[in-house]
Amino acid sequence: LQTQVFKLGLAKSIHHARVLIRQRHIRVGKQMVNVPGFLVRTDSQKHIDFALDSPLGGGRDGRVKRKSMARKEKGGGDAEEDED
Repeated sequence: LQTQVFKLGLAKSIHHARVLIRQRHIRVGKQMVNVPGFLVRTDSQKHIDFALDSPLGGGRDGRVKRKSMARKEKGGGDAEEDED
């Protein structure tokens, strides 16, 4: 699975593919897979994709993005408010 995720272009490297799989961002068909050594059958190769609930697959935004959006809505406090 790790090599297939890389070859499909879902990951930038083999190591990145392994991390994505371990962090549960990859699914095969409807099944969430978190084992990089998962053997994918040839008929299931076309069903490798990002998980539906993953931020990479169109799910809810990640923790950091949600926090930064909440901070922006609240009023900021960033260094952009510099006035001379």
